Amino acid sequence: MYTEFISAEGLIRHGQKSIRKLAINDQERPIGIQLYGHVTDSMTEATRIAEKSNPELIDLNYGCPVKKIVRSGAGAAMMRNISHMVKMTEEVVKTTSLPVTVKTRLGWDESSKNILDVALRLQDTGIKLITIHARTATQLYRGDADWTLIGVVKNHPQIYIPVIGNGDVDQPEKAKNMFDQYGIDGIMIGRAVIGKPWIFRDIKYYLETGKKLPHPGIKEIVELARLHFSKSLEYKGERKGVLEMRRHFSNYFKGLPDFRELRSKLVTSTDVNEILKLLEIILKRYKGFDNW
Repeated sequence: MYTEFISAEGLIRHGQKSIRKLAINDQERPIGIQLYGHVTDSMTEATRIAEKSNPELIDLNYGCPVKKIVRSGAGAAMMRNISHMVKMTEEVVKTTSLPVTVKTRLGWDESSKNILDVALRLQDTGIKLITIHARTATQLYRGDADWTLIGVVKNHPQIYIPVIGNGDVDQPEKAKNMFDQYGIDGIMIGRAVIGKPWIFRDIKYYLETGKKLPHPGIKEIVELARLHFSKSLEYKGERKGVLEMRRHFSNYFKGLPDFRELRSKLVTSTDVNEILKLLEIILKRYKGFDNW
């Protein structure tokens, strides 16, 4: 597991939003606290603060392509200044006794897919693992992920740290293909888990048996949605908890027939009790519906 990425500047200024993201539940372990920033002193100080939460590792995000992050010089913007990225990573590694890992992308754009050189230089800083998203920064999340260069990095004779692949792994068959074709050490799943938290179970089962598990039934999905909703309210507060659940609700029930009206109510309501009643209606209306 990795935490939601945390602003180094927010942490060193004791911003409550950033501090809250340091909270770790023991069920999440082993876990890495993921930091982003572009100022070396801020990143090293944030690392010291993050250490106090006793994670198993510190992860540095050099892959986020979101405009707000990139404009600040952090995230995937670091792919445009590799020397600074390497130096900053080196300083973070020196700062902590915890393993330091990095997440990044293939390059800044199509003309600068320099991930092999980047991986070799980062490896020399002392990082213990690299995760590579199979797109460039300018691609954002558009187009198909290209895993070819991840395979090149993993199979290069001078690479000895584990290589984790990320991007478009949304089916068990894709996960198996990534392991078989590219020989990677692991896969990271991000967006594919939204509304589909059982994807990890599905992939593990498929890798072990070669068989696919059936889609969860409506009862299990409604129970998961309720649990998720209650945790969202508990952690985020009522207003934000409700708003942030909308995309999850939409995805939990994606594929149900004649669902448009219920979906519309579910993703526009701001009343907690009404949302809980809607979940109960879904359970009753689609009782026994297990054929997605």
